[in-house]
Amino acid sequence: MRLMGLDYGDRRIGVAVSDAFGWTAQGVGVVEKRRDNGEVEVIAQLVKEHEVSEIVVGLPKNMNGTIGPRGEICIAFAGDLQQKLNLPVHLWDERLTTVAAERTLLEADVSRKKRKLVVDKMAAALILQNYLDSKTKR
Repeated sequence: MRLMGLDYGDRRIGVAVSDAFGWTAQGVGVVEKRRDNGEVEVIAQLVKEHEVSEIVVGLPKNMNGTIGPRGEICIAFAGDLQQKLNLPVHLWDERLTTVAAERTLLEADVSRKKRKLVVDKMAAALILQNYLDSKTKR
């Protein structure tokens, strides 16, 4: 049972997948968004390739816990995924995951150019890992 984590952004969608036991998350790539919404087909391919049974989409909440326009877009995207892929799709609070990913890369002294290439993938891995951790604590 593998899970997929997605960090939905304006230009790119970071993708992470769990191990077969659902213990750890690894970033697998970034899907570039397209005008024709073709990113859903690319995600469907990745779901099949990695034998994913559930998807976790990061939900960007405001710091006070409310859902703003960006969150509404993510909710709509999650609904599209659930309908088109016929898989359970969970929304997970992603507040500050991209900031945490950026900070980690800065501390590792990764150049700005390289950070830009991996930050979305790393944020997706953080979202998925946080979700997996919450499930093992129950």
